[in-house]
Amino acid sequence: MGFQTEFNSVCKFKSDQELYELLEYGRGKMVKKQFRVFPTGQKVIAYNPTNQAVAIVRIVASIAEINFQGEEVTQVEMELVRRLTEEEARVQTALAHEMFFGEQS
Repeated sequence: MGFQTEFNSVCKFKSDQELYELLEYGRGKMVKKQFRVFPTGQKVIAYNPTNQAVAIVRIVASIAEINFQGEEVTQVEMELVRRLTEEEARVQTALAHEMFFGEQS
């Protein structure tokens, strides 16, 4: 049992529904498997399930727990700061692919 550290600039959604709720209502949450550390209070770039940058969000809370099924999970609550412009999204997506999502050497 241990914590994984997330990249300080990355908040990747695995669910289109979770991302939709954030963009539609300005607040949302996502659930990640395993214990993870998200920097509460920090602004990060949010990515959709296909690794495309979509918005800037602020991490409001990060709660790591063992659920009723005995699985380690982390719930991350966030608020929308703003959506990215088309140009910002293109640049952030390219950088993230090179730094985080691309092939590891």
